[in-house]
Amino acid sequence: MARLFGTDGVRGLANGDLTPELALSVAAAAARVLAEHDSTHRPVAVVGRDPRASGEMLDAAVTAGLTSAGADVLRVGALPTPAVAYLVAALNADVGVMISASHNPMPDNGVKLFAAGGHKLPDEVEDEIEQKMGSGFVRPTGSGIGRVRDITDAESQYVEHLIKVTPHSLDGIKVVVDCANGAASVAAPDAYRRAGAEVIAINANPDGLNINDACGSTHLDVIAAAVREHGADLGIAHDGDADRCLAVDADGAEIDGDQIMAILAVAMRDSGELYEDTLVATVMSNLGLHIAMREAGITLRTTAVGDRYVLQDLKAGGFSLGGEQSGHVVLPAHATTGDGLLTALRLMARMAETGKSLAELAGVMRRLPQVLINVKVSDKAAVAKATSVSEAVASVEAELGDTGRVLLRPSGTEQLVRVMVEATSHEQAESAAQRLAGVVSSVH
Repeated sequence: MARLFGTDGVRGLANGDLTPELALSVAAAAARVLAEHDSTHRPVAVVGRDPRASGEMLDAAVTAGLTSAGADVLRVGALPTPAVAYLVAALNADVGVMISASHNPMPDNGVKLFAAGGHKLPDEVEDEIEQKMGSGFVRPTGSGIGRVRDITDAESQYVEHLIKVTPHSLDGIKVVVDCANGAASVAAPDAYRRAGAEVIAINANPDGLNINDACGSTHLDVIAAAVREHGADLGIAHDGDADRCLAVDADGAEIDGDQIMAILAVAMRDSGELYEDTLVATVMSNLGLHIAMREAGITLRTTAVGDRYVLQDLKAGGFSLGGEQSGHVVLPAHATTGDGLLTALRLMARMAETGKSLAELAGVMRRLPQVLINVKVSDKAAVAKATSVSEAVASVEAELGDTGRVLLRPSGTEQLVRVMVEATSHEQAESAAQRLAGVVSSVH
């Protein structure tokens, strides 16, 4: 049977794959596992959600599951995922539950669990929870049933934390923020204004149905047009749960996660915050990031694709900055997970500190053209072993030399091989990627 927990919790079509019964079962099992790990006190859980309509239903189910197993619940309402992670630590809770499907369309939803301190729940604990689901247990009654309390100042606690760790006033910065009609619709404009910026907020009126709907970090054309219309210095785009941040400069040009990491890495190197002058990114980061970091005297470590692998490497090495091209950036000194608001504040603080435009700062890195082709195959393992594929890859690598890069990566869930090529021109990258895709698809 497939593992219930994916790389980002339990996710699926709300009330289809992800039913309230399933959410209740996950929550009740989590409370039981926590109680077994530490029987000295009643478990305490922080429960938050993004604004999608199904979150109300799943919030009720999760709360019922936790309290039915004897855990107390602190409900924080609609808040970004990183806010819930922060509040788990700030409120000294034993677990956090975030109900969100991030950048997915509105009909989807998910249940993500955080351990004490706001850290990712270890795989072995997720496995314990899954094993407990559906098994009988003695339900508490009377005073043993968990209690529920609403934390009315949760958003202000989180924003106050963000302001404290922002290194420079944002006075003089004019920013448009696209909140994706999501979890950051209140917190992001509030945080940026309190840090000193002039803020124009768009797509900040969630109605439960419009989250991620032609807006946010997956539709940067919207924020680019708004920046030009308002004559802003930059635009910030979040996804539905605001664990990501992408940007556009004053002309509306995209600044992706790699460029944001390059800017922050140089800033943190200059301030002495970049531990061992090292940045952690995934193998999908653009070759331009590798070149820029080498020229800046910064070591770039790469991991497998996925924020969990970035987090593992950050923790293992004690490093202070990591992330993904998608705009999921982690600053472990101030957050236990990707925090789009924290990232945006740091980016704008660098602009304010240096007096440079975002385009100037992003000039530290030249993004090489990147072409990605998903090739359907009958056997991923056969492709990995095929001599024809290895020879084709070697040929393209020789052709590109130091000016390009090839990456073949099998999908973790489908019979697909992802062919990625970077080169000095889009035409060269496209031609090489198509040639490789042809060789991959011919393997049987």
